[in-house]
Amino acid sequence: MLVAALIDLGASERRVLSAMESVKDFVKGCGKLRVSAVDVSVRGVKAKRLLVDFEDEGKSRRGLELVKAAEECASSLGLPKRARDLALGSIRSLVEAEARIHGKSPEDVELHESGSVDTLADVAGAAAAAEELGLLEGEVYSTPVAVGKGLTKFSHGVFPVPAPATLEILRRGGFALVGGPAEGELTTPTGAALLVNLASRSLPAFPPMIPEGVGYGAGSKEFKEAPNLLRVVAGRGEGEEAMDFVYLLETNLDDVAGEVVGYAVEKLMKEGAKDASVVPIFAKKGRPGYILKVISDQKNLRKLVRLIMEETGTLGVRVIPCVRHLALRRKFTAKVDLGG
Repeated sequence: MLVAALIDLGASERRVLSAMESVKDFVKGCGKLRVSAVDVSVRGVKAKRLLVDFEDEGKSRRGLELVKAAEECASSLGLPKRARDLALGSIRSLVEAEARIHGKSPEDVELHESGSVDTLADVAGAAAAAEELGLLEGEVYSTPVAVGKGLTKFSHGVFPVPAPATLEILRRGGFALVGGPAEGELTTPTGAALLVNLASRSLPAFPPMIPEGVGYGAGSKEFKEAPNLLRVVAGRGEGEEAMDFVYLLETNLDDVAGEVVGYAVEKLMKEGAKDASVVPIFAKKGRPGYILKVISDQKNLRKLVRLIMEETGTLGVRVIPCVRHLALRRKFTAKVDLGG
């Protein structure tokens, strides 16, 4: 669905499908691999759907085999470093997640569904499409990943959604997930691996942007609750300034000594806060108090929330997602001669 959406966004269908079909030359046991793209309508929305027809005699493959095949394929396609990193990073995310779940080394773990030839085809196609569209030169974000709900059946039996490998990949990548909206598995391990290696992080909502292109990729399943579509939006920031996404952490304090608040601010800065400040206020019953304000990125968010609670004893912290506009400043060096 991701590759189909990137083709719908404008990537060359011929080039992407050719990259996907080239995978068969590097996977032992693959007798046939044909990929085609068709236009479909899903709940009235025009989208692309990929049809993958393959014969694969390999029922399972070791992680090392899959990584080696990905390396050889990326080299054969002549992908630049960014695209190679996306392809190999996605395969390694799959292998490392399965290895952790099964308690084995990445070299020894055996992959079943994820070891199939169509997994490598998806990865090769996504890398080729993302490179052609120039996505790897900019910032790529994801909204919270819808994983579905209910149960799913695969080689290891019946498990609750999301599958263990999908959950592990999203955990390692630090990506937010949500259940639903449809019954069934909405995010596969391969899809999760591609997403966390393509996007730099997940945001709770779209960042401010001017949309310039939209691509829709359709899946083969049909859900009564929602259309089975993946959407990719390409756009640009508004104005000349740069933007990023931060969180504003706030808590009201009216029973904490000033020395404790000062120490908390110092420790928060050492632990990764982008900024921390204290605003004096009048609290309940006219008592003097403070509002502690901390700016955090997503990486340090949970750690800083916990630290605020531990150091101040507050019972809660407000977490407010914010878009931050940054002035673009160029660094330069100047030599100044003052009176010799």
